[in-house]
Amino acid sequence: MVSNRCKTAVKEELKKLRLHFIVVELGEVEIMENISEEQREELKKALHITGLELMDDKKAILIEKIKTLIIEMIHYTDEMIKTNFSDFLSEKLNHDYTYLSNLFSEVQGTTIEKFMISHKIERIKELIIYDELSITEIAWKMNYSSVAHLSNQFKKITGLTPSHFKKLKNKRRRPIEEIGNTPDCI
Repeated sequence: MVSNRCKTAVKEELKKLRLHFIVVELGEVEIMENISEEQREELKKALHITGLELMDDKKAILIEKIKTLIIEMIHYTDEMIKTNFSDFLSEKLNHDYTYLSNLFSEVQGTTIEKFMISHKIERIKELIIYDELSITEIAWKMNYSSVAHLSNQFKKITGLTPSHFKKLKNKRRRPIEEIGNTPDCI
């Protein structure tokens, strides 16, 4: 689950199956009942129809947790993490960062860093389109060391400077679910 819409879809499917949930968060669901294999299969099929997947593989679940933490941090919170990101991930997921990084790269075919940069650039596009913050404010909000660093990374990924992107009439953005899964482009 990578968006609030996904959470809503999961809640609806659980209600249809008369399953009571304690928590439905991005990438994680806690159900009150012990569910039968038949209920599990029904849930799996229902989720598949909505474009979601029920995961049992511990490594796949860990990958989803990494993605969820990145997405929440970049798209849904204004809090800045106080430690570096590798320490943050290790602490949150109780695994060594090298293990997380190698697993992510092996399964996703990209690095955690590239996945995170793709999301940051997409969020920056959104903030530029909203036109409420200056590029300097966006750089600070997105935890860049400088406007130059943001601009260089933005241009490397999109082929455009942030100011040129701002002038475009057709500002194409990608849905969160597609970020990091396809080649980067505007």
